[in-house]
Amino acid sequence: MRDGIGSPAPHPGDGLRFVVQLHRARRLHYDLRLEVDNHLVSWAVPKGPTLDPTVKRLAIRVDNHALDYFDFEGVLPAGQYGAGDVTIWDWGTWTPGSGTSPAQALAGGALHADLSGEKLSGRFVLLHTDRSQARNNNQWLLIHKRDASARNGWDASQFPRSVKSGKTNDEILAEHRFGTD
Repeated sequence: MRDGIGSPAPHPGDGLRFVVQLHRARRLHYDLRLEVDNHLVSWAVPKGPTLDPTVKRLAIRVDNHALDYFDFEGVLPAGQYGAGDVTIWDWGTWTPGSGTSPAQALAGGALHADLSGEKLSGRFVLLHTDRSQARNNNQWLLIHKRDASARNGWDASQFPRSVKSGKTNDEILAEHRFGTD
């Protein structure tokens, strides 16, 4: 893992991209977004991702987002979907686990992803909690596998700064309120 503060965004030519946005809306949460078939497949992760393989995180599947949302950092105005402040908590590239396409893996309820980011790295798996044919819930689990990147006790909240700007959510919100950059 690198410090990453103020690092350039991954380019589309570098491979499939991922972003984790720290989003303070009704509740603070992390939005994990993976580039799949020209859009960002997205999950809200209330407690944030972790490198701790002993911890399973709830990940709630939300609407896909357009690729141009990849590097958004700022404030979504009141009355708009997702209103609140957003920072780029992490970004990088990802590689799907071998054997199946990401779209097929998602449809099957188990997506293995090798992440290479500024804060997150290693093998993660997203598991749908209802793996039957009747998938009427959006609940998934986000789990970091035991690998060289695994860190027991690792907590996302210990690393609050944006990898894009180096700012916290409070600093982004204050700039928005006072009109400074």
